[in-house]
Parts: sequence; structure tokens; C-alpha cells
Amino acid sequence: MLRLRKIEPTDLPFLYQWENDAASWADGANHNPLSRQDLRDYIASTTGDIYRDGQLRLIIESSNPATLGCVDLFDFDPRNRRAAIGMYIAPEYRGKGVGHEALKQLEDYAFGFLHLRCLYAVIATKNKACSALYEHAGYTPSSVLSAWTLESDAVIWIKTRL
Repeated sequence: MLRLRKIEPTDLPFLYQWENDAASWADGANHNPLSRQDLRDYIASTTGDIYRDGQLRLIIESSNPATLGCVDLFDFDPRNRRAAIGMYIAPEYRGKGVGHEALKQLEDYAFGFLHLRCLYAVIATKNKACSALYEHAGYTPSSVLSAWTLESDAVIWIKTRL
């Protein structure tokens, strides 16, 4: 059983490791290492309120508890009721259904509580596992973004609830 929870100061070691995983930089918006102080400042400044911060990061935690990764809602547009999704699963938990369950819970929150109409993710075409996750979760490939990164084109995967 997984749960999503607000970020806490005790998450600093995990965030430091994940944000500085250079292997994942090509798939995300981070292009440089972050210091522990950068992350402390972020944790201290985030309210956990998507309407105030314009984004929301939630930690994926198992019941034992173990910290498995994080999911983000960002590029939040309250007027048009949409947000982008970002996800990082720690390498040792990949391929075990963690991403699928976390995505389902995030959707329940976004569509059910926040009343969003559209969630989307921009996924590099070379990231087959992530594309398969979104396809399995009922997202539709909407657009191909040619030469989106140096390494790959990308696809926008969209799910709507009108």
C-alpha cells in the first residue's frame, strides 16, 4: 500500500540523491546539481498548497514506511484546470508498480479534489518505460515535440476528465 504525502525536512537526503541523479536530467527540467541548502530552502518555502505555490511535490511512501520516490503537479493553470505531471521513482523500486499506483492516487487527488480537467506529461520518446506507464493508465499521446531535448523527441501524454 502506497500513500502520497507532503514533503518534510526529513526527506532532504532522498531529494538530494534524486535531484542529483544526472542520469535522469535528460528527462527532466534539472540540468545541474542542487546543493543541500537549495533543497532545504525549497522544503522550507513550499506550503504544500498548489494554489499558493503553483506546484505541488508529494513524496511516495510505502506502509513500512519507505520513501520510494516523488510526484509533482506543476505548470498549474487554475483557470483552465490543468497541470503537468512529473515523477521520479528511486531505481530500486522501478518496475514494481510504484509509478502506476502513485499516478492513480495523484489522478484521484487532481481530478477528484482539485477538480482539474486535464493532466499531462511530456515524455522523451526514448523513455519507453515511462511512455508505457502513461499508456497503461489511459493517457493519450497528443503531440510529438520534435528535437525537444538534445537526446530525443518527446510526446505529450494527456488525460482529461470533463
